[in-house]
Amino acid sequence: MQRITMGDAIFLCQPDETVLQTLLRENIPVPFGCQQGACQACLMRSLDNPPPESAQLGLKDTLQKQNYFLACICHPEQDMNIALPNQQGAMMVADVVKKQLLTPDIIQLVLKYQPPFNFFAGQFVNLQRPDGLMRSYSIANIQLAQNSLEFHIRRLPNGQFSSWVHDELVLGDQLSVTPAQGACHYLPGRAEQALMLVGTGSGLAPLYGIITDALAQGHSGPIHLYHGSRDLNGLYLIDEMRELTDKFDNFHYTPCLSGLDIAPDHVKGRANDLALASVASLKGWRIFLCGHPEMVNQTKRMAFIKGASIGDIYVDAFHVEQSFLTLPKG
Repeated sequence: MQRITMGDAIFLCQPDETVLQTLLRENIPVPFGCQQGACQACLMRSLDNPPPESAQLGLKDTLQKQNYFLACICHPEQDMNIALPNQQGAMMVADVVKKQLLTPDIIQLVLKYQPPFNFFAGQFVNLQRPDGLMRSYSIANIQLAQNSLEFHIRRLPNGQFSSWVHDELVLGDQLSVTPAQGACHYLPGRAEQALMLVGTGSGLAPLYGIITDALAQGHSGPIHLYHGSRDLNGLYLIDEMRELTDKFDNFHYTPCLSGLDIAPDHVKGRANDLALASVASLKGWRIFLCGHPEMVNQTKRMAFIKGASIGDIYVDAFHVEQSFLTLPKG
């Protein structure tokens, strides 16, 4: 019998039981659905040992890399320390070391933390201010020796947290940070694969991190970024993106404006429409979509129709309401 640790509790998994069956036998309230590994409602994470490969069938490679598994089809082969996706560990405290406007309503926020803290560029964390208010933001930088986390935070209408960050948060203040979550990030391997990245507004944040990560790891296939906004005020890091195009022959950047006025060296149209129209087929491509949920969901469907494998489509749909996510973004 294998020992299953969840928080402070330890359970014994019988030889013929799955992890889910063990938890339900012990009256532990955990989400589940089909119990056949199809609906993925029972998604959990192993905090120590890798789960059996058979328990990861159907999961994205990025989730597999993070030791996520499906409890309903997991027959543990060794002791496991497990958690629900929103219960992965204690928060850490990080210091505000930089605040800088990127656009009139998007601010770059950089936090300094004390290791250990592991993440992939493009994942998200929940940031919590001292009164307990919490929101989710995607990580825009890769993990380097500086021990920093970068976020691009857009001021939302009547947004309690975003307005506080813009107007009241100052250098030296501290925020609590949850462990990183989410499957929308780059993984090495298939270095020759074509990548398409589409984002709107501050959806550039995770895409910027993903691009930086891919290039740093020597991705050799073409990388196409389409960043869109209604007007020029919604685009940012334009110079940085063009510097990357000069430095890397395989990186291509298209700034897109959907409004009436078109600035020089920009393309008229919606970023997702222009991206989808740029190639006849997306078969074999890896797709990253970040920004408004309507754009993300529509483009995900169209990318699949144009040939992209559903397992190669990674999405980060930003919530427009003031709520935070507790499950990995797909």
